[in-house]
Amino acid sequence: MPKIIFVSGPCGCGKSTFVDAYARHLVDKDRKTVYVIHGDDFHGGFVEPEDKGDFFVNGEASDSVLWEDILKFNWDCIIATAGRALQQGMDVLIDYVIETELPRVQNLAAQNGAELHYIVLTADEATIEKRIRGRGDIDMIERAKFLKKELEAMPENSGHLYDNSNKTTEETVNEIVLEDYIV
Repeated sequence: MPKIIFVSGPCGCGKSTFVDAYARHLVDKDRKTVYVIHGDDFHGGFVEPEDKGDFFVNGEASDSVLWEDILKFNWDCIIATAGRALQQGMDVLIDYVIETELPRVQNLAAQNGAELHYIVLTADEATIEKRIRGRGDIDMIERAKFLKKELEAMPENSGHLYDNSNKTTEETVNEIVLEDYIV
């Protein structure tokens, strides 16, 4: 049975770093190819004006893409790409923030006869802020703190939270037991 391992969490909690390391761990352990999807790669495909509020064409505000449309597009791409990999018999590791989209991922798993594992990485605010500052995304600090609180309070995330404060990626990889995170 193929697996979907979905890793959510606020910005700066180490989702992408963990997914890359965990994919390598699974390949080394199971000798099976896995497919990794970083949701931010789809988001990165949108190239927009730096300051949308000041961008005009012929005196009119430009047609900028709304955040809701970007998010829907990203999720459509994630689901379609994961579905293709699952149909090829690969396990899929995905990192992206799940706020209300867990039912879409559950449906993907059901349609493909896949076992769904859901991990919500988190860390204390100081760790998250340090990581975000380290990569130069200072504008994301408040969003990360908001997401941390929101994700930790969501009932569907109960039992799926993993705090990696003060832990190396290797420690996190070695401590995560997939069976503990089955949906």
